[in-house]
Amino acid sequence: MVGEPNAVLEPIGQRPSRVEQGAGLGAWWARLGVRRLSVTSVLAVAVVLVIILLALFADQVAPYDPLAGDYSVIRQPPSAAHWLGTDDVGRDVLSRLIYGARTSLAVGFGSVLLGDVVGLMWGISSGYIGRRFDLLSQRLLEVVLAFPGLILATMLLLVMGAGVRTVIIAIAVTRIPSSTRVIRSVAMATREMVYVDSARVAGASTLRIMVRHIAPACVAPFLVIFSASLGIAISTEAALSFVGVGVPPPAPSWGTMLSGAAAGKFNPLWWLAVFPGLVITITVLAINLAGDSLRDLLDPQLRRRID
Repeated sequence: MVGEPNAVLEPIGQRPSRVEQGAGLGAWWARLGVRRLSVTSVLAVAVVLVIILLALFADQVAPYDPLAGDYSVIRQPPSAAHWLGTDDVGRDVLSRLIYGARTSLAVGFGSVLLGDVVGLMWGISSGYIGRRFDLLSQRLLEVVLAFPGLILATMLLLVMGAGVRTVIIAIAVTRIPSSTRVIRSVAMATREMVYVDSARVAGASTLRIMVRHIAPACVAPFLVIFSASLGIAISTEAALSFVGVGVPPPAPSWGTMLSGAAAGKFNPLWWLAVFPGLVITITVLAINLAGDSLRDLLDPQLRRRID
């Protein structure tokens, strides 16, 4: 150091990291970038966690059986016994909303996981292999993209039949094109890197290069796509159930509950429409905000601008 001739320079490799210099968990927390999250993002993540916990422990949390009707309390407004009221056959709305979270989240996570994983593998293969395989695969994706997602899912359900499993497959098909295109662009940029050329010169096979070198670069975009697609999948499931081609009744589903409220055209019950619609809105909004926070944490350029 200048002005200190007797100072001993510590080798860079032996210097303690910032996490080691910090206060343990607090420094590790800061290194992850969690301190950059706003209050809105923290609340969004908390809401998502609460909804997931309610769905997992619905049997213990729900005050009533979601399928059992009580004809003595038919079409009752919110009260002390039934906080969110009852429906046309005396079923508790709150219990059906809690169990409906299990159905909606299962469909959302299942369809997004299936569709985006297929899109991940397809995008990596198309982006790295290129040539005729890339040309044919992109033309096929353009054919799928020509159909609006909701209409395509409805057509598939009309062919396969209604059910939770078929709803997951139908929504997953609609999620494949968008995730494939994003991952393909990342794979095309990664295959031009020097370390990929080095692996190719060293004699690594195409499969090994895609798994060991291309796929890790696609993990961060994949997580962002997954979080963004989850809200879309839940909205799509609610829309499909609303029009009557999604999860068949009497299984509790947020879209099915809205459909039942819309059926009472001459004497609609406001609590049957307001509470399911509010739950869908809050869930999708919280998932989207949590996805934006995840993107901020995983985007190096954006993190540098925030710093």
